Amino acid sequence: MTAMELFDDLEAGELSVEFEGQEPQDVLAWALGHFGDTLAISTAFQEGDVALIDMAYAIDPSIRVFSIDTGRLPQETFELIEQLRERYTGLRLELLAPNAGQLQRLVDRHGPNLFTRSVEQRLLCCNVRKVQPLTRYLAGVDAWITGLRRDQWASRTDIRKVELDHDHGAIVKLNPLAEWTEDEVWDYIRENDVPVHPLYAKGYTSIGCAPCTRAVAVGEPKRAGRWWWESNAPKECGMHCSIETGGFEHELHAILGDEAHD
Repeated sequence: MTAMELFDDLEAGELSVEFEGQEPQDVLAWALGHFGDTLAISTAFQEGDVALIDMAYAIDPSIRVFSIDTGRLPQETFELIEQLRERYTGLRLELLAPNAGQLQRLVDRHGPNLFTRSVEQRLLCCNVRKVQPLTRYLAGVDAWITGLRRDQWASRTDIRKVELDHDHGAIVKLNPLAEWTEDEVWDYIRENDVPVHPLYAKGYTSIGCAPCTRAVAVGEPKRAGRWWWESNAPKECGMHCSIETGGFEHELHAILGDEAHD
């Protein structure tokens, strides 16, 4: 039975209201009991993500976890991965990779650092390196868990704890930390001695690919270090919201080629 058969938007909304005010562990326990092995946690190894891994692993050590190795991640990310593997014995952590053919066409057409030239080319890079691997993976699950919170950025203020993800076949998308604040996440991490990304100690507040992320200055917004050279552009890569700009979709189709239909 698919997520579409299990839930509609009204039912997802009712569940979200029901879980409002409850702890993230309550959402996780329900999801693990309901979806079992067709559920997976998405992680970019940021603070909320590792907190969720710790919570879910305590409930069910067989929880599936996945992340996307874009090919441009900082070395510190891989150091954290090794820490997590040591801390959580038997952790089912899958690292996804971009399609090699798509990536080759992207670099052949635009070079390795296309993301610095325009918002459209940055989004094109994000789509090939992140969104396409995510889409392929989510085609094989009924529900996924994210570390999204309402306090992270303006585009995330309305997220619910339970949603239908219509960008990925109307599977269920769960955001257990939606109503938590950043301080609450860090309190949990300290209280449970959860391993965290080394770049936080260097002034980073949001971590992605190495060339697209920098430390932020005091007083800057938390996501100011992402694609900092852009102005009036979304601080999103397209993994959590659809982004369409001008000729982006046409160019993306040319990059994906026949593999877009696989």
